[in-house]
Amino acid sequence: MTTLQIPKGKKIYFASDNHLGAPTSKESIPREKKFAQWLDSIKHDAEAIFLLGDLFDFWFEYKYVVPKGFTRVLGKLAELSDQGVKIHFFVGNHDLWMDGYFEEELGITVHHRPMEFTFNTTTLFIGHGDGLGPDDKGFKRLKKVFTNTFIQWVYKWIHPDIGVRFAQYLSVKNKLISGDDDARFLGNDKEWLVQYSRKKLNEKHRDYFVFGHRHLPLDIDLNDHSKYINLGDWISHYSYAVFENETLSLNTL
Repeated sequence: MTTLQIPKGKKIYFASDNHLGAPTSKESIPREKKFAQWLDSIKHDAEAIFLLGDLFDFWFEYKYVVPKGFTRVLGKLAELSDQGVKIHFFVGNHDLWMDGYFEEELGITVHHRPMEFTFNTTTLFIGHGDGLGPDDKGFKRLKKVFTNTFIQWVYKWIHPDIGVRFAQYLSVKNKLISGDDDARFLGNDKEWLVQYSRKKLNEKHRDYFVFGHRHLPLDIDLNDHSKYINLGDWISHYSYAVFENETLSLNTL
């Protein structure tokens, strides 16, 4: 568990699922500009920013190469980090191949699995949300391939011009990767991240379970004292969450 003490007047912000670069780099630029402007607007009172994955529609770090583009957002994140804003990034299913660039170049803490945080006296369980709960079975199998170190090592030997282009194509076209089939509300009892959160509650109390991945802004009571929050996305909803005065609330631009 990681504990953060929030000074008076400061807030913690959450966002997820920007999928920058999709469906094309040119078409995603207006969304990138909008997100960079939002980051700039919160820098005066942000104690920390939590980005819960799929910032990019595809991201893969070669030894000396990272994907081209995303200059506005990467520059803004570097600026905020340099100013002392704590930034935590939870890898998603589209950008799980991170290998040090964010930590070394931007000063961002990268998490490869869900984690528990305490903000003052409030406990939150935080992650991207992919591969959790009873469903998402197709991606669970696919993720075993994606996270295999030997396969990653082999893929790094493919020239970036070919490897990145091929992965970008699959990211949009493959439903298991893109998640297009999942962007509909299944109901409180059938949402698998709700089921996962309730199961985790049986182990230990948490005040909030915060995830992305579903592309739907959701605020669901798990019981009288715990909530499940899904952050939505920056494709259709432009939604985010703010933690202030021991309360986490969803907002949209």
